Amino acid sequence: MPMQTIELSHHIPANQQGLYLLVPFEMPASTERVDIEYTYPYNHDLPLNTESGQFVKRQRVNRIDLGLIAPDGSQVGASGTSRDSIFVSTTEATPGYHPHPLTPGTWQIMLGSYNVSPEGVDVTITLRFTPKTRRWLKGDLHTHTLASDGLLPLDHLARHAREHGLDFIAVTDHNQPVKRASFPKIPGLTIIPGLEWTHYKGHSNFLGVEEPYKGAFFANTEQEVRKKFRQAHQNGALIIINHPLETSFGFHFDLDNLDYDMIEVWNGPMRPKNLEAIVWWDQMLKAGKRQVAVCGSDYHEDTVFQRLANPTLNVLAWSTSEKDILSAVESGHSYFTFSPTSLHLELDVDGGTYGVILPWREGQEAHLRAFALEAGDQIKLIDQDGERILLTSPDKGDWQVTLPVEKPGYIRFEIWRTFFPNLPAMPALVTNPIWLD
Repeated sequence: MPMQTIELSHHIPANQQGLYLLVPFEMPASTERVDIEYTYPYNHDLPLNTESGQFVKRQRVNRIDLGLIAPDGSQVGASGTSRDSIFVSTTEATPGYHPHPLTPGTWQIMLGSYNVSPEGVDVTITLRFTPKTRRWLKGDLHTHTLASDGLLPLDHLARHAREHGLDFIAVTDHNQPVKRASFPKIPGLTIIPGLEWTHYKGHSNFLGVEEPYKGAFFANTEQEVRKKFRQAHQNGALIIINHPLETSFGFHFDLDNLDYDMIEVWNGPMRPKNLEAIVWWDQMLKAGKRQVAVCGSDYHEDTVFQRLANPTLNVLAWSTSEKDILSAVESGHSYFTFSPTSLHLELDVDGGTYGVILPWREGQEAHLRAFALEAGDQIKLIDQDGERILLTSPDKGDWQVTLPVEKPGYIRFEIWRTFFPNLPAMPALVTNPIWLD
């Protein structure tokens, strides 16, 4: 969808000097950013004859302030006469304005008529609406700061994330909620509030809300645990079951009796317990459960065995806003890679990709494109009947193929790579499924 531009004209008569005037406009649906520019004649020129020639006296006769009001009446920002143009998006804004959800509806431009010439003044307002477009974003939904047992303060963690090429992180300190007001402003990085609910019998990430439940974190009975999860869900938290099969800190509550959304099947560097978790998850899929999976680095500090965004969650989202990122995560529009690598796998079935549910039909095809393969990489197709190798890459490069979708069920993909000579291959990329009814 192309950028939409509209132009508004507003005449301010002299008798409205000293008033604040509101000019309404409609915000289109699915807008990612709005740019507002306004122009009007500032000066009145008065020619004066002098002995040495003509002098033009320039007098400032019009001063019109600018501001922006959201549909709920809240002030998004005000800049007086200091700026001729401003922008607002969900994640960023011109200084003097606040990032704000660009909800469709009637917004208002505030014009403050500080000075108005006797003949009045015509103000021209140009609005440019940038529509949302889906793009791949890289992030990490499982990180810790020194607020619990991490090494870095939040501002250092955020800069570290951006330097790693990440577009988003979730802050998930153990049993420690975090406020958005404490987030540093790092251009290009979306920070998502969360916490890792940490119990002796299991850990879970509660994402997207500052206060997932009332009161303290502890729970001593199964009933109290269920209440915490239910409260968090009702308050809008996205709930992830963390590292469920780990020996010393696995998840030992009954999942059938808990409110949750996703399972973290790849936690930190690839190791046997992650391989077991991926198989366990795949058994759920084969049993007909539509279970979305995620990954997380569980980052505390940089060591030989731990790195931020190892693994990396690659998400196809409509914008960099927290809401759009978490919506894409919840829908399973994602795949996981061992790092913020350029290794990339695109899937298209009837216009849908990972996480979608489509009707199956005769003659249906899946279009697959792989980028930045290394020599020896194996691309595997996994479905309800098992797995098969589609390609062993002969060299570095890209690959594309069209495959028949032979039956209802699900399909997902993995890329396995030999990272070190004489060691077995391990997953370098794992996708969520696409379901076919």
